[in-house]
Amino acid sequence: MSLPVRVRFAPSPTGYLHIGGARTALFNWLFARHHGGTFILRVEDTDTARNTQAAVDVIFQGLRWLGLEWDEGPQTSDPAGPSRGEFGSYFQSQRAGVYRRRLQELRDRHLAYDRDGAVYFRMTREPIAIPDLIVGDIVRPLTDREQADPDWVLWRSDGQPVFHFVNVVDDLEMKVSHVIRGEDHISNTAKHLALFRAFGVEPPRYGHIPLILNEDGSKMSKRDRGAVVTNYEDEGFLPAALVNYLALLGWSPADGQEQLSVPELIARFDLDRVNRSAARFDVKKLEALHFEHTRRLDPDAYVAQATPYLKRAGLALDSYPLAYVRAALLTTQEKGKRFRELPLWCDFYFTPDEAVTFEAEASTKALTPAAGPMLIQLSQAFDAVSEFTAAGLEAALKQRAAAAGVKVGALVQPCRVACTGRLVGPSLYHLLEVLGRERVRARLVRAAARCGSGG
Repeated sequence: MSLPVRVRFAPSPTGYLHIGGARTALFNWLFARHHGGTFILRVEDTDTARNTQAAVDVIFQGLRWLGLEWDEGPQTSDPAGPSRGEFGSYFQSQRAGVYRRRLQELRDRHLAYDRDGAVYFRMTREPIAIPDLIVGDIVRPLTDREQADPDWVLWRSDGQPVFHFVNVVDDLEMKVSHVIRGEDHISNTAKHLALFRAFGVEPPRYGHIPLILNEDGSKMSKRDRGAVVTNYEDEGFLPAALVNYLALLGWSPADGQEQLSVPELIARFDLDRVNRSAARFDVKKLEALHFEHTRRLDPDAYVAQATPYLKRAGLALDSYPLAYVRAALLTTQEKGKRFRELPLWCDFYFTPDEAVTFEAEASTKALTPAAGPMLIQLSQAFDAVSEFTAAGLEAALKQRAAAAGVKVGALVQPCRVACTGRLVGPSLYHLLEVLGRERVRARLVRAAARCGSGG
């Protein structure tokens, strides 16, 4: 590209970071990274009645959780705090002087005038052509009302500038080369192009990306499932998996590959592969990508991601050696579960032997009177194993099943329930190895006694 790529994400802090806004930020970030350009964060907080500091904090937290660090913009969520970049504050609430100067420039050119206490822009009377990098060329004709009076407000009578004006001024001042935003903004683009030309400059190149719909095809609102980015962090999705999924909402690589790391996304992303049709949100596809990304995560990174969710659930991880915690968590990695679900898969590791609770269905199915003697015999077989490893325990259990003339499953299920309280969970032999000889013996004997009492 001939000009340096400079793109921006400009959210309004009036609520939570919507998944559509996060996708817009991601597309801009990927475009900048792919072309060696600059990604700018600008906070459009001129709506003082609706903006909140909490909403600003959520935006910053969400972007950083996704890994979308910006090259220019506020360093903190405080409008009075420091910024990176040459344009002063990147909060619009702090840029009133810039807007007044640009407003006066239009007045001096007789392109702005006062009416009813407000300042109006003298809009062109001709249809405006919008060259769009994604949608294609569009001609925006004037409506009947606009033909009669196409002028529009730049500065309201309450002394506040309107969105269209500050948006264009900031894009102009910050030398934005490309505006990548949702297609719901197409209706604004004619006004923006006319304003750029009124300032005597070439406008940025525009690309409007498709909307995100619910699975049923309805427009996604903030109340819909999956609409708020913080929910994904709370649920324990891997950020890289959500980034991967968001990239595929409206874009696809030429080779059709779907599981992509962030470096792979950067290498492949460009606007010519963005679709024109709306994208439907599919949580099952997101879960599948989370599963694949989680399974391939570096073990230490997996443990670091998982640990906070277990502590949040009240598990006393600090009471156990780090090596034990790490080994326990790694038995869950192949399951690819959301991190918020992990306590249900591994809380038995961090529960005293005498406090393991048995789910009702698990107890009924597995801890039958016939299972009691088999659990005692299995405990004795495990005690005879020289090395308490997954391989040795598997061999011992199969030998015990053969000696008893029963199928392996007749021992596997009671053993699992005895040690975990559940019918499902991590690989049995690996979880036994992690628990260790003494804890496994105690749990098998305790469960055997329960079997004798009728389960």
